[in-house]
Amino acid sequence: MDFMLVLNNVLAFLVEIGDGLKAIGAGLAVFTGFAAAIGEGNVAAHAVDAMARQPEMAGTIRTTMLIGQAVSETTGLYGLIIAILLVM
Repeated sequence: MDFMLVLNNVLAFLVEIGDGLKAIGAGLAVFTGFAAAIGEGNVAAHAVDAMARQPEMAGTIRTTMLIGQAVSETTGLYGLIIAILLVM
């Protein structure tokens, strides 16, 4: 066998493995969106519970909840951006 042919086949195989690993990494990066959604659901549930216990603090609790959810949503967006960059 010609050495260059063997080297070409090995490199082609490694490129295929690399493409598969990129797809797995992109899939794992998308799971950050699920974690962010669970966290946002917990924040909203506890905020509603807190507003029910202290209705006079509803405005403050709502503001804090919205800021917290905006910050936690960025985690899911970062995961989505990384997944898109990996697939490209």
